[in-house]
Amino acid sequence: MRLFAAGRTDTGVHATGQVAHVDVPESALQYAYSRTRRGGEPEFLALTRRLARFLPADVRVLRVDRAAPGFDARFSALRRHYAYRLSTAPYGVAPQQARYVTAWSRPLDVEAMAAASRSLLGLHDFAAFCRHREGATTIRDLQRLDWVRDGDLVTAQVSADAFCWSMVRSLVGAVLAVGEHRRDAAWLAGLLSASRRSSDFTAAPARGLTLVGVDYPPDDQLAARTVITRDLRTR
Repeated sequence: MRLFAAGRTDTGVHATGQVAHVDVPESALQYAYSRTRRGGEPEFLALTRRLARFLPADVRVLRVDRAAPGFDARFSALRRHYAYRLSTAPYGVAPQQARYVTAWSRPLDVEAMAAASRSLLGLHDFAAFCRHREGATTIRDLQRLDWVRDGDLVTAQVSADAFCWSMVRSLVGAVLAVGEHRRDAAWLAGLLSASRRSSDFTAAPARGLTLVGVDYPPDDQLAARTVITRDLRTR
């Protein structure tokens, strides 16, 4: 059996909202049912508990559900949501968060970052922000790129219908150049005219990035969404 995930990420990136599907023969489902299922209890609670015993400590399946006909974790998705977290504290990152937050020692103008990010929203060719993959499109609908500071913690919330390879980390890296006043908002907007990946900035480190959620349409719209997602978009 093959497992299909909603999003594929770079090494070192985390996920708290990953969704995946697998096709299981009906004859095998009897072993996955909860034998002592009570009213309102999840159908595959026993399987969830069993997986927790076999998976490594840094991987957990939070819930198992029966998918609607036509559901595809990747191609049925409407959008993906990511969070990127940085710490500007002079000591770096607290040990408990060291795996999930990137230490950033240089000052950041978060207001300038938020203002400049708005120019990237919408349906564009994000070739400047994507690692090249033969035959793959780099046209995406970026729906959210917000920045918030809470003390020393700076968080970016990024949402799009889909992301190409290294796109989120590249978006963050480019906006950080604006936040450090090494680049301006016009430069950031101008990157949308590039036809290849830009070397004017460095992608942000993987450890600060987390896939936090995936949205899907109602069950009766799954098939239509899959057709739209599989369509190769051009300029």
